[in-house]
Amino acid sequence: MSVERSIDSRIGAWVAPSAPLEDTARLFGFARGANWYSRFHRLLIASDAIAVASAVAISYLVRFGAPELGLANESAWDVIVVTAVWLLAMSTAGSRDQRVLAAGLEEYKRVMAGCLQAFGILAIGSYLLRAELPRSYFVIALPLGTIFLLVLRWVARLRLSNSRLRGKHLMPTIVVGSVDETTHVVHQLRRRREFGLTPTAMCLVGPHSARTSPEDARLPQVSLRQIPDLVASGAYRSVVVSGEGLSTEQLRDLVWGLERSHTSVILASSIMDAVGHRFSVQEVAGFDLIHLGLPLSGWTLQAKRLFDVVFSALALLFLTPVLLVIAVAIFLDDPGPIIFRQQRVGLRGKPFTIHKFRSMAVDAEARLEALRSQSTGNGPLFKMDADPRITPVGRVLRKYSLDELPQFWTVLRGRMSVVGPRPHLERELDEFPDVGLRRLLIKPGITGLWQVSGRSDLNLEDSMKLDLRYVQNWSLLGDVAIVLKTIKAMISPQGAY
Repeated sequence: MSVERSIDSRIGAWVAPSAPLEDTARLFGFARGANWYSRFHRLLIASDAIAVASAVAISYLVRFGAPELGLANESAWDVIVVTAVWLLAMSTAGSRDQRVLAAGLEEYKRVMAGCLQAFGILAIGSYLLRAELPRSYFVIALPLGTIFLLVLRWVARLRLSNSRLRGKHLMPTIVVGSVDETTHVVHQLRRRREFGLTPTAMCLVGPHSARTSPEDARLPQVSLRQIPDLVASGAYRSVVVSGEGLSTEQLRDLVWGLERSHTSVILASSIMDAVGHRFSVQEVAGFDLIHLGLPLSGWTLQAKRLFDVVFSALALLFLTPVLLVIAVAIFLDDPGPIIFRQQRVGLRGKPFTIHKFRSMAVDAEARLEALRSQSTGNGPLFKMDADPRITPVGRVLRKYSLDELPQFWTVLRGRMSVVGPRPHLERELDEFPDVGLRRLLIKPGITGLWQVSGRSDLNLEDSMKLDLRYVQNWSLLGDVAIVLKTIKAMISPQGAY
């Protein structure tokens, strides 16, 4: 046996087989189970092209008026170059990657990063080549195109999410890990089907792997050695490894075993709640050291404050007519104070006053204790499905989160942020576990991950996890993406009370 064949046979013991024809099909997106993504990918390219071309055309018309047809026109070449560079940047930013579609904020962040990348390239290129690129492309096309792209992406992902909720376009998934960790991941994937992963098998590892999983999470069980062959057969499209159940060697062998299968391997590790994106790796004599940066320190605090001031000032300016109409409606519906003020706990435990439109009767606070026994909220949070203290106008304000608008004034005063953890009462925080109080390391926000992830439908544990995840993984693009998702949540509200 030749050395090449000998090595190939040894590799074949732990690498899943993949036929050359199948490899070629996967390359062009026509492999089994990938047809839906191929079609959806083409749809995204078309929608991106429409958004970019529309923005560039509008900026051209504003700057030059009606165009002169023909490629001899230099401005026509500018339009072609700007559009081509922009679409290419959207691809290099990974905005159409299957892993980020239809769920989470990453897709929106990549769209915005692609837009900034495109105009960075155009700005540098026009300077180096001494080309006179009209400023209208930067002043008009960039913000307008970004808005068009985000709106069309929202429409596309809404379509994909609805399909997944109906059981379509899902990837059969093997979940690997300890009993408790695997059970938790299975429950989360079943609850959030818009992520596109449907658990269909479990691989239990660790000291208690012989113990069966709870009835509500029970799935067919496979062994670690079976996974490469099962994936190669086409029965599964994704493998999720949860927690720390696998050793380093087992995880390495599993990844290598799936190398040629083009299967998604996903790590669902709780360590990312603490690490986030703020880490760098330093290799020292074959030993990796992970350095963690502190969240919201230095210039990041200044950038967040600048965003808060600019956004809240613009919001108050443009929403003034809406604020006046709401104020009149509140007074006519239930005469009394227009603005509701209440003490909440803010940054590092310091109390502050929130400002909201009053949505309850004037004596709402006095009636709270009598209703507390009827609460259906999560833990210390009070909630009633039909709270008798809420006024008719207040019910509409709460449904669409319009009662929150005066809080932009609180943001301008520096007591809150536009995006951040949910502001709580002191008596609510008294019942929080110590880990939940770490959310006080950052200013509370008008909106946040809790607002765009279910609001009051979330249990206390999930709410705390979202707040802590935000604190650990803050970014300016992330804040913009949350604001955009908040607008969506206001238009089609769920979990509001």
